[in-house]
Amino acid sequence: MVTEAPKVQPNSRYTVTETCELLGIHRNSLRKYTLSGRIKAGVRKSTAKKFYLGSEIINFWNKQI
Repeated sequence: MVTEAPKVQPNSRYTVTETCELLGIHRNSLRKYTLSGRIKAGVRKSTAKKFYLGSEIINFWNKQI
């Protein structure tokens, strides 16, 4: 986990890879946190891929520190 707050736009969407890089965690950890409800993911209708809002990334980071 990174020690500085991730620099994200609150209403922007971030892919799984981008979210992992911003938080400094492995994608398996992100999946575990998503399944346990610690961070919420959205799903793109056209591709069925997960995304994370910048506001969710910041909220998750604040809870971890």
